[in-house]
Amino acid sequence: MKKIILLVMLLLLAGCAEVTESVKDEKAAKSGKEMLVHFIDIGQGDAILIQSPNGKTMLVDGGVKGQGTNVVSYLREQGVERLDYVVATHPDADHIGGLIAVLNSISIKHFVDSGKMHTSQTYEDMISLVSEKNIPYIVPKTGDNVKLDDALEIAVLHADEDAADNNEASIVLKVVYNNVSFLLTGDADISVEKEMIASQDVKATVLKAGHHGSNTSSSSAFIEAVRPEVAILSYGQGNKYGHPHFEVVESLQQAGSKIYGTAESGHIVVATDGQAYSVNAGEWTGVGAVSSIPVPSKGKIEIVSKDLEKELVSVKNSSDKAVNLSGWQLVSVEGNQVYEFPDYTLQPGEAVTVASGPNAVEAQGMLKWTNRQIWLNSGDAARLQNAKGEVVSELE
Repeated sequence: MKKIILLVMLLLLAGCAEVTESVKDEKAAKSGKEMLVHFIDIGQGDAILIQSPNGKTMLVDGGVKGQGTNVVSYLREQGVERLDYVVATHPDADHIGGLIAVLNSISIKHFVDSGKMHTSQTYEDMISLVSEKNIPYIVPKTGDNVKLDDALEIAVLHADEDAADNNEASIVLKVVYNNVSFLLTGDADISVEKEMIASQDVKATVLKAGHHGSNTSSSSAFIEAVRPEVAILSYGQGNKYGHPHFEVVESLQQAGSKIYGTAESGHIVVATDGQAYSVNAGEWTGVGAVSSIPVPSKGKIEIVSKDLEKELVSVKNSSDKAVNLSGWQLVSVEGNQVYEFPDYTLQPGEAVTVASGPNAVEAQGMLKWTNRQIWLNSGDAARLQNAKGEVVSELE
């Protein structure tokens, strides 16, 4: 970890010149040229290619590692042999994994990263490649502008390298080409959305729905503020998370948005001359979407934290009644490994931690699962199911 911190510090010294602090510049003159924004179908993940009016290119995220070659192939099919910018919105594996292949295959001029440190091998490999290839490394701040093309305004609406959670660290970009705009939110959650509503102009023509259509993002208040004419759902068909969630789809429909999904349509391309736009796909019908995972109501039992490296997951009873957890299950979604809770009563306001790995012990407020390693450090959702088998909480 010390090596990674030192590496990032060295990279930070190397290149911040191309992202500038926000200033009140005059709006770029109308060029009349076409801009293309590609929402690449890479299953459960994000990968977005921007081809600017004047031929500049930006890739935002790259999906999981196994999709890297597909992302590279798609870029080359579009004639992209060099990327002016690559943006890693946050260090989750379904956003940065594919960037390993991109770094190994495509010339990159600038690399923009959230700055949020992660212990995963994928993150370390990505950062090491950026260093080895001497690519200027940029950690933006909220309010910065990305200077991709004089015809565009690309504002950083949110960035937080010190965020406690990966999703909260998500870089959020608003790309404006005259009268048409795109809001790319990574996995920014509802708390980040509230911050942006209060301090930023979030209204946009096209919204890439946060977190693949999860109900941890895209609150009704946020969608009301954005008022997108078009919403893109980037998710994998039949995914284990239940994306897109019903609440998100319903809010988008109520806002009058036309919805498009990569799981149904494959690659989705929005073309615009800055005045009008077109989408090369049919509207989303829900085919292949799975049932929504219910969100626990406040005052119930929920997963409040997880530490994949230390193999610790905490469950809290925030209700006013004691709950016996006998028959409940904690599930490692990625590995489909299940912990059966014993006859354990969780008192109101109290939390219990389920421990696994070599250092796991049974102690006050701690239940031992196993001395085997259960959780994948590269990313593993924790799911809590009650005695009826109903999902009551999930933490990705």
